[in-house]
Amino acid sequence: MGEALLLAVGIAASPFPVVPAILLLFTARPRPTALAFLVAWFAGIGVVAGAFTLLSDVVSEPGDSPTWLSWVRIVLGAGLLVVGVRRWLARGVATEPPGWVRSIEQAGPGSAARLALLLSVANPKVVLLAAAAGLDIGASELTAAGELAAVLAFTVVAALSVAVPVLAYVVVGERVLRPLATAKDWLLRNSAATMAVVIVVIGVVLLKNGIGGL
Repeated sequence: MGEALLLAVGIAASPFPVVPAILLLFTARPRPTALAFLVAWFAGIGVVAGAFTLLSDVVSEPGDSPTWLSWVRIVLGAGLLVVGVRRWLARGVATEPPGWVRSIEQAGPGSAARLALLLSVANPKVVLLAAAAGLDIGASELTAAGELAAVLAFTVVAALSVAVPVLAYVVVGERVLRPLATAKDWLLRNSAATMAVVIVVIGVVLLKNGIGGL
């Protein structure tokens, strides 16, 4: 479960769902729009992790630590190391925000939910990390209830970075907008370096666990 939570941290550390979540708080209907984004983001991650947990249940023998899972860890870990190093080397390159970030001002609850699903189930990095977590949970010796709890815990941690600004606005109101705008600007400026470090750390851990399981 520790490895799954580490993978969840990798998803939570990505700035791309956090930035639109904050921007949605400046739209005409901030509460329903941002909450729709949060619910869809949570659901997208949970569905991917849950699907791969069920897949692992089908292909794994109870009580066995499958060799294929070790190879999945090794391949994913090596891939993350490559991505992390490339991100670190490119961290000083200025990039424009994606088009959907610039056009989010007109979003409503429906379009916000669709965007969250796009950033979760159609995002290769999120899918790979959630899939690896699901495979790890499914290959464990947990009961069905334990697996469900593990998937929920993984999803909560992965969605935490989106949940914090949205729920802070719901509870506190417009007083949080100024610090959230500052946080959004910082994320955009430092996202490459932050993600590079997180991705490399996760890649090293996955490689270590994969090699150790062979």
